[in-house]
Amino acid sequence: MDMSSSSHDSMHMSVFNNDMMTALYSEAWTPSTVGAYAGTIIFLIFLSALFRVLLAAKAVVEARWLDAEMKRRYVVVQGKLPVSEQISRDDLSKRMTLTENGVEEDVFVVQRTRQIYRPFRLSVDPLRAAFDTVITGVGYLLMLAVMTVNVGYFLAVLGGTFLGTLLVGRFYSAPGEH
Repeated sequence: MDMSSSSHDSMHMSVFNNDMMTALYSEAWTPSTVGAYAGTIIFLIFLSALFRVLLAAKAVVEARWLDAEMKRRYVVVQGKLPVSEQISRDDLSKRMTLTENGVEEDVFVVQRTRQIYRPFRLSVDPLRAAFDTVITGVGYLLMLAVMTVNVGYFLAVLGGTFLGTLLVGRFYSAPGEH
């Protein structure tokens, strides 16, 4: 047995191709005409743009959920110290003077010592999970399209990403996004 041919067979070469009849997601979705290939490209552009729209929508609803949480009313319980007294007695708070336009105001600067986690809310958390699931699913579909190594599919995903970010990119910032 020739070792050079067996090592070559086991090595997978990834080179982009421009074959119009590249299957997308299943053998049933294999474009056979130029029009079908163009339709597949348009679908991938739309799907990539939709991915960016979903990321922006999630950022917008997360901001709304946070705003709603911050606007909640809290009740002062009889016998508990008011927050102003709790802050003044806290050893992590510092008394300072804030000056703006010649007006001085005594303020307390308070440090947060630990991470504050928001509680589970049935009206928010299932929607958050659904958003993340849909976003992940669309992301994996785009990944599978790129993994066909079809240059047209790859450029369609990049074009859709550009278009989606151009349209809605200002609504979200994703520091750890990949």
